[in-house]
Amino acid sequence: MQMDKLTIVIPAYNEEANIKKVIEDWHPVVAGLGPESRLLLLNDGSKDATYQVACALRGQFPQLEVIDKQNSGHGPTCLYGYKHAIETGADYVFQTDSDGQTSPDEFEAFWQCRKECNFIIGVRGNRQDGLSRKLVTTVLKMVLFVSFGAYVRDANTPFRLMNAKALAVYLQQIPEDFFLANALLSAATVKRKDSVKWIPITFKPRQGGENSINLRRIPDRIQALYPDKTQFPDRDRYECQHQTINYPSRPACCSCWWPCCYQPRWPVTTCLTPTFGLMKVVSFGWPKA
Repeated sequence: MQMDKLTIVIPAYNEEANIKKVIEDWHPVVAGLGPESRLLLLNDGSKDATYQVACALRGQFPQLEVIDKQNSGHGPTCLYGYKHAIETGADYVFQTDSDGQTSPDEFEAFWQCRKECNFIIGVRGNRQDGLSRKLVTTVLKMVLFVSFGAYVRDANTPFRLMNAKALAVYLQQIPEDFFLANALLSAATVKRKDSVKWIPITFKPRQGGENSINLRRIPDRIQALYPDKTQFPDRDRYECQHQTINYPSRPACCSCWWPCCYQPRWPVTTCLTPTFGLMKVVSFGWPKA
């Protein structure tokens, strides 16, 4: 019987203090699932010795793959890893972070449920990472509810197991440079009523290094959920017209889950952005010849 292939995606930025222990903790998970599974460490342009430390461990951990890339942030790095995992034949993709706050002992419960749901996402209960991080998560949850009308129990959890084929569908609609990639994935799966299972997990204090998310960066994270059409590569091929309608009305041709959506497969696509109780609708026509 052929074993399911898993790729664990771990983005890392300036995690020299943590990365050795994280690799030591998580490599046995993929090793126990067969030789085709991989532990994928993505060095996101670290300024310290994260990449060098990880590379030095490849001889000791044969299923460890280390990729060095230019700095792009957590979300784009996760998206890069997801696409790489799918392209290299993974059946399932698991994402966790490199700060040592999650426990590999809790992975088995997720793996046992992999046939039940496309997405299995952790819910952080007794968090030990400080008030500011909890506040960021709470604000993000509220923004997602207002934006999508979707209640997401824990939007940005770095502990999620995803069916690769199901994940690939969502990746087609997320810009490569989108910062809140995991939050958007969570909201999208709920909005589209995909099969999602939520499992409580523990969340330890950061084991070393510095936290990159703080209260001053909340506005930037919220703004990321409302990109304007200039972010999209085909922007010059579209003409737009504006109108205002009462939310939640929307054209029948649009089935997108974005608060600001882009779906070229429809004759008309819509862009929804909040405007004091109303939703502004931006319609994009067919591409110019």
